[in-house]
Amino acid sequence: MVGGLFAAAFIATGFVVPSLAAEPHRLALQISDDDPVKMRAVLDVAANVSRHYSGQGEDVEIVVVAFNGGLDMLLDDRSPVKERLVNFLKSMPNVSFIACGNTLETLAAKEGRRPPLIDGISVTQVGVAMLLDLAEKNWTIVRP
Repeated sequence: MVGGLFAAAFIATGFVVPSLAAEPHRLALQISDDDPVKMRAVLDVAANVSRHYSGQGEDVEIVVVAFNGGLDMLLDDRSPVKERLVNFLKSMPNVSFIACGNTLETLAAKEGRRPPLIDGISVTQVGVAMLLDLAEKNWTIVRP
């Protein structure tokens, strides 16, 4: 009887969740500020989380969504973290980067041309809506 109570308590506390173990962890990182310190923080978080779960033999999917001033992080002609971001794209296939199309259109109107994105960057029409969609699909949203 004691063994059964122990097993029931163990399961009730959430330590045993076999159906979730096969699911990858999912993290969306928001960058909306034109601040190189915050951009580096986003990359640090992505690298640390990726290493943490891969070290445990678990999968993690990470997406960085950039809009407003944070879009500069993904722009080929002005990213203050371009070299590191390019290295992420080459070496971390579980981390992807998505630019807000609305912000790109705003910049194009202001600058007279659409600023070029770093190769490998995807575009979504509305960055915040993408974060909302991900949250509704049980992704964890973090703004470092």
